[in-house]
This record gives sequence, C-alpha cells and structure tokens, in this order.
Amino acid sequence: MPSQPLLDVRSLVEPDRVHRRAYSDPEIFDLEIKHIFEKTWIYAGHETQVPKPGDYWQFQIGRQPMVMVRGNGDAVHVLFNRCPHRGVQVCGSRHGSGGDALTCPYHSWRFHYDGSLESVPLESGYRDTRFDRDNPDFQMKRAARVQRYRGFVFASLDPKGPDLLEWLGDARMAFDDICDRSPVGRVEVVPNCFRVVQRSNWKFFMENQLDAVHPSVTHMSTGYAAADVERKLKRETGSQPLHYHYLSAFATSFDQWDQLETAGYPYGHTLLGGYMGLRPTDADTLEHERVLAAAYGEAKKEEILGRNIHHVLIYPSISVQSPLQQLRAIRPISHDRTMSEIWHFRLVGAPEAIYRRSLWYYNLVNSPSTMINADDLENWQRGQFGLNSNGGDWVSFHRDYGRDRDANGELHSTNGCSELPMRAQFRAWLKYLTETE
Repeated sequence: MPSQPLLDVRSLVEPDRVHRRAYSDPEIFDLEIKHIFEKTWIYAGHETQVPKPGDYWQFQIGRQPMVMVRGNGDAVHVLFNRCPHRGVQVCGSRHGSGGDALTCPYHSWRFHYDGSLESVPLESGYRDTRFDRDNPDFQMKRAARVQRYRGFVFASLDPKGPDLLEWLGDARMAFDDICDRSPVGRVEVVPNCFRVVQRSNWKFFMENQLDAVHPSVTHMSTGYAAADVERKLKRETGSQPLHYHYLSAFATSFDQWDQLETAGYPYGHTLLGGYMGLRPTDADTLEHERVLAAAYGEAKKEEILGRNIHHVLIYPSISVQSPLQQLRAIRPISHDRTMSEIWHFRLVGAPEAIYRRSLWYYNLVNSPSTMINADDLENWQRGQFGLNSNGGDWVSFHRDYGRDRDANGELHSTNGCSELPMRAQFRAWLKYLTETE
C-alpha cells in the first residue's frame, strides 16, 4: 500500500483544478523527484553528442548526477557520475572525452566506458580485503535501463516498468517527424545548447508549451512589432523574410489558435497539433521537398510534410518542436528552480538553408536573449510568487472541461485552446505519485 504522504496528494488534484501546494511545497517536490523523475524514462541526450568512444556528456536524472558515454561501436552507456572508491565525480567537465578510459581525478581509478573497472593503482594493497574488481560495488554504477529511439537516448533508474517504445506510445511521432524530414532519416545535434535557470516550478514549463492562449497575450508586443516589419518589407521589396514570421505568428488571434487540436496520452505526454505557416513555397523549401521526394517518393514526402504536429511534450522532461528541429529538456533543481536545456538539430542530408532556418528560430524564439523566452520566464516567476501567497488555494484548469473525448485512455480536445494538456499531465502526475512502490 502507498504510504500516508502519497495518499495525501490525492486531495491536491481534482478533475478541473489543482491545489497550489503542487507547485509550492518542497515536500511535494521531493515526492516528484522520487516517484516521477527517478522512476520513469528521462531524456539523456542525442547519440551524436557522443560521436567517438570515450566522449561523454553530463546531465541529471532527478537529483542524481549522470553521464552519457559513447562506448565501443554503437554502444551508448549511462552511468552514475561517481567513483566507487571515495565518491568523487569521475567526469568533471560538462562534456568532453575520457580518452582510452574514464579516470577518477582523485586516485586514478580507471573504468571502461561501460563503467566496469579497468585498473586501480597499488592493487596489491587490496589483497585479502573485501575488494573485488568484479563486484559491482567497485564499478561505476549503471542506470537500470538505457534505450534509444531514432538516436534519442533515454535512461531510467528503475529496473521495472514499460520499455521505452511502450512508454512513448503515439508521442514517438515527435521523433519520427523530425528524423523523417531528413532524406536519410537521421538528425545530428548542434552543440552547444542554451541553458536557462527558471525561478519557477518545473510544471510551469511543461504546461506553458501547449498553452495556446498565452502567445497572443504574453508575446503580443513582439508579434505585433515583427508583423509591422513584415508588412513594411513586403511593401518595399515585394517579399517577407520567413524569419520575421517566426515572431509575427505570436500575434495570431485566439480564434486561429482555437482551430487547432490537443491530445493527452496515458503516461502524461501531450500534443498540440497543427501550425500556421510551416510549409512556405520559397525556393529553399521547394528544394528540400525535391530532396525528400527523391529519397522517399512523392507520396511519402507528402505524408511526412503533411503531418499535423506543432509541439509534442514527452512527460515529464522534454518538449519537441519537430517541424522546427528544436528540443528543450528540463532538469528540476528545487520546488521553485528549474534548469532548461534548449537544443536544435540538423537534418542530415537536407539543404543547408533548412538548417539555417532552424537556427533562426532557435535564436529568435528560444535563446536566453530573446524577448519571447524572457516573456515566459517573467510569467512563470510571477506565477511562482503568486502561488506562494495566501491569495487562493486552487489553480484553475476549467477551460473546455467536460468537452474532452476519451478514446481508450487517450484524451482529445475539440479545440486548441482547451486546457486538456494540463489536465492530462496532472492525471499522469497523480498516477505516478500514488502507484505502489
């Protein structure tokens, strides 16, 4: 049976609202780390971040310092970044190469790329002790499970639970969509990523990404300014550079956003389908279409470019905008601090102009210096401050409640501005926190 603290979280979630403690209580955050982040599948990185044997990237799973390491051949390992000797973190840089072995900087214990012990200095001094080089206690501990899908690497610290494909379910469309836009079906990460520390709970980020009402409010000034420049350039030159549309789209009306559709999946993943202006008819786009048609055939090309995807959230830690080759991963720090990593990808074999287009969006919308990101950070911080107050106990998710369609555990909205994604996420949140251990 679940313990009493787990039973108590049931009182925090109702079908159309959530208690503020879910965002403001450090004890709730501790439960989230234990029962969500350190149990389910968490994004480690992309395999192209570690192209050569010994290459590594550090990241967090919950509160655990982890490192993704390229092994020999196609192997990718995920290890706890801790030497079993005296506990020192073996990999000190955020990323780098371990050379021919991962070597602890304190006493030079050396480990193979899979974490097994290679050598220790003065090994004869351990004769007739409990030291045993084949004992896992003297190796770098591995994540319980590591699996990949289309080059995207996930790890779980829990040996039990669904495998990655089952857990992703239909949400794997995010990775299919981004990879299929390459004529060879592959993407490669473009280092380095942007990192931003938010002064807010991690759930603000996850809820905001599929909130179709806020863009026309929060980002109105940027959207209108970009639209003015677009119109001016159209008058003066006869054309509108596509990168201005990335910003002017934020001035889209509520009615247009409401024409989209949202969906929620059993493990908390959510989808915002559809987007305006992602398939223009400029020369660069037409060349990309020609390359895809040559690789896949005309029918398959149309299937790929006709997918109705704007944004997919893989709960609890990443958002993927596949048509724009963007991925954001969150690493919770505390109940009111969250670090986000913002990555973009190159479509292998696609025209260089298509990569440049994703770079525009990356810098114009997702960088720490853009007004779009700054607007969101301000709102989330204000939200965190507000939920710490005694101004009310409940967070409202009432919009379009009762209109969702439930099809075998999948929720589908009738419109894009529904708060279905938030309700679906908290449905999963409650399940994760109340499942027996």
